[in-house]
Amino acid sequence: MPRSPRSPLLLAGLLATAGVAHFAAPRSFDATIPKALPGKPRTWTYASGAVELALAAGLVLPKTRRTAALASAAFFVGVFPANVKMAADWRHRPTPQKAAALGRLPLQVPLVLWARGIAKNGEGQA
Repeated sequence: MPRSPRSPLLLAGLLATAGVAHFAAPRSFDATIPKALPGKPRTWTYASGAVELALAAGLVLPKTRRTAALASAAFFVGVFPANVKMAADWRHRPTPQKAAALGRLPLQVPLVLWARGIAKNGEGQA
């Protein structure tokens, strides 16, 4: 992923957009919550949306950027089971939807590497 000076802000924008989507259209996210998790899917949907918004805010601020970037990398790893569940659940959907669900799986790797790259560059980049 890009390592331009705006890289932290681009990742923050991606996380903020995803976070808002969790609150604006929670039903689609509820369906991706693995059944093995305790509690209601909606709780996990809202919690993950809140985490994405917090991570986005942390990436914007130079003093918290490194910590937020490391936490973002861990978050991308942590949500991988939901992406696997979505790919499995969508395997019988029309090809474009199936392709989108499958495409999310390898996308996690560059997201993790992007966040780690931001952490490595530390604070001070805007």
